[in-house]
Amino acid sequence: MRFFDKQAQWAAGLAAAMLMGGGSVHALAPVDEIDPTIGTITTSADGACGKTFPGPATPFGLVQLSPDTITGGDNGSGYSAEMTTIEGFSFLHMSGVGCYGDLGNLQVMPETGSLVIGRDEAKSPYRKETEVAKAGYYGVQLDRYHVKAELTAAPHAGMLRFTFPASPNSRIKVDLTRRIGASSDSHSSAQWARQTDDHTVEGWMRCDPSGGGWGCGPGPTYTVYFSMQFAKPIKAFGTWDGGDISRALKQRSGSHTGFFVEFPTKAGEQVTVKSGISFVSIDGARANLAHDIPGWSFDAVRDQARSLWAAALSRAGAEGGAPTQRRIFNTALYHTMLDPRSVSDVDGSYIGADHQEHKAKGFVYRSIFSGWDVFRADFPLQTIVNPSLINDEVNSLIQITELGGARGLARWELMGTDAGTMVGDPGLNVICEAYLKGIRGYDAQKAYAMARGVGLGPADKSNRNDFDHWTKLGYCADGSSLSETLENSYSDYALARFATALGKTDAAAQLLKTAQNYRNLFNSGDHWFRGRNPDGGWMAADAGCVESIPTQQGWFVPQDIAGLIGLVGGRDKFVARLNDFFVHTPPDQIMRWNNFYNHSNEPVHQCAFMFTYAGAPWLTQKWSRFICDNGYKTGPGGLDGNDDVGQMSAWYVLASAGLYPVSPASGVYILGSPIFPKVTLRLDPKYAKGKSFTISAPNTSAANIYVQSATLNGKPLTRAWVTHEEIARGGTLSLKMGPEPNKLWGAGSGEAPPSITK
Repeated sequence: MRFFDKQAQWAAGLAAAMLMGGGSVHALAPVDEIDPTIGTITTSADGACGKTFPGPATPFGLVQLSPDTITGGDNGSGYSAEMTTIEGFSFLHMSGVGCYGDLGNLQVMPETGSLVIGRDEAKSPYRKETEVAKAGYYGVQLDRYHVKAELTAAPHAGMLRFTFPASPNSRIKVDLTRRIGASSDSHSSAQWARQTDDHTVEGWMRCDPSGGGWGCGPGPTYTVYFSMQFAKPIKAFGTWDGGDISRALKQRSGSHTGFFVEFPTKAGEQVTVKSGISFVSIDGARANLAHDIPGWSFDAVRDQARSLWAAALSRAGAEGGAPTQRRIFNTALYHTMLDPRSVSDVDGSYIGADHQEHKAKGFVYRSIFSGWDVFRADFPLQTIVNPSLINDEVNSLIQITELGGARGLARWELMGTDAGTMVGDPGLNVICEAYLKGIRGYDAQKAYAMARGVGLGPADKSNRNDFDHWTKLGYCADGSSLSETLENSYSDYALARFATALGKTDAAAQLLKTAQNYRNLFNSGDHWFRGRNPDGGWMAADAGCVESIPTQQGWFVPQDIAGLIGLVGGRDKFVARLNDFFVHTPPDQIMRWNNFYNHSNEPVHQCAFMFTYAGAPWLTQKWSRFICDNGYKTGPGGLDGNDDVGQMSAWYVLASAGLYPVSPASGVYILGSPIFPKVTLRLDPKYAKGKSFTISAPNTSAANIYVQSATLNGKPLTRAWVTHEEIARGGTLSLKMGPEPNKLWGAGSGEAPPSITK
């Protein structure tokens, strides 16, 4: 569905909900199994920190409105479930980021009694039993002020409803300075606000690196514009800048500003506030609000948000399984559909990487691309269930490069800036995969030229890690030698396939050679990988890696697992080594740092599915089920590692459905052990020939984890993998499950998935 169709869908749905008088909107049951509190811890002594937030959003929506328990430190979501006080509710958040975060702007807080400006001084205790989080809704009781706070969201706007006690001096306070970031002093660098009529306050907050914010590479520069309306007429209005408080000024600018409105309330009186948000202009914020929330029915907005999530979840529907498993599955799917979010206004306007206004044509301009994470499972999942999103992101990446936001292609993009966080060439990977899977609503030659510049240069067109050593030595030789070399090798494979598809045979041949540069770091004495120095000498045995150690990073050769099997001495030795990798991983440490399988970091995410390449798909079935059962739980500690903007959740969605893309650009999905008797992936007719693809495993259970036999559309399937093309044609993959492994199924050398090495 294209951009303006989505806007019409929201408006029509909201109108219908309002006509129903705010009653519940009939929707699919899975939406009620979403638990936004899963993963909502940011810091914990035992390492459990998903860094998600519990507040309402809509699928890939601009506004993500949520409570804040903390500002600063390694708390990128601004909320951690074990904390006992709330400092306010802000309109913009980041979910699951493995860094310090940013955004957290336009923080709203109700008060009663004396005015308290300081954020820390004004925070309120709350009791967990009063907290309610659902798809499109969050509610909590603020004990200090005896106020019930409720939140809901639309794509470009948000609404808050406060139920006050009897008080002669109630208040809604809006902090324009607050910003999430590495320091507790992170702040917007300049603000401006003005009361425009008896119900409306409008303004902006300008953010840049001088105010802190993002702490993992170059930070973004952006401005948040708002148009906020109060259902109750504004009788008393005040502003502050630092410690200077005024009840006379109707507008205020400064560097530490905010505003408040005051009014008496009766017991149980509800005061509703709504605001449109834009990154373009106040006019844009005003139009976004008028479009998304034209009226004052909180319940109608909440119900429409729920309805949008119901529709989104219907793209991947799981049936059967235990209630806990469905809760984890549907919440995981929910978390994969928060980013990359739209940062366009309802008319398609957006601020580009050149900080000028543009208008998207034929796509939605998006932001928050955690590339190193999401290229592995999240984006492959979306190529099946949300291909138009992938098309949007490819167009956005192209625009960012064209407008100067990235040299090469963005690695970790936030608000038009490439922070360059982590390693590898994920922007290239995503573009190549998209084209190869038939997602092509962009200038393919332009996309290829940018991707080629990253992989082959010249140097001024590439942001590849250690490009000089890579091109001269055939490996990277800086402090992250091993991680960078293996990531680059995969990217050259992806680019080689893209080049082949475009008929660029010379470049493809060159890239297929460099896709095997991983071999240059295999130490025959150690029988494993090591980083290397510029002089050719070997680094220390535990050096050269990012968020991993060599015993973990070395498995990342997804483009040529057959070649890796040869290096370690053949199928039997490969299977034995990989199996030991899992055997030595304590179940309670699988999502925490350890020296073996560490699921909380991405370099090992494909490992459980690599056995199939060596003729042991039954071990893929065993260990992928082991990870699903031991690595994912419910509750705030349910994600023991950062969700990484949906990657960790996408792994579960795919693996629990029974398939995983070890090498996304190959277009191959390795079959695992489905948890659910039936999972249906709904296909987009603009990108697929079929209507849906179903994975059917009617007798799967906690005991029946092994595939005995398989059929694809009624015909016997003797290989333990399927292709994207087969999925896109639609149909049914049927798996007969049992308690003992069938070690012959999918085990023949002729049934192995494709690799560079034949």
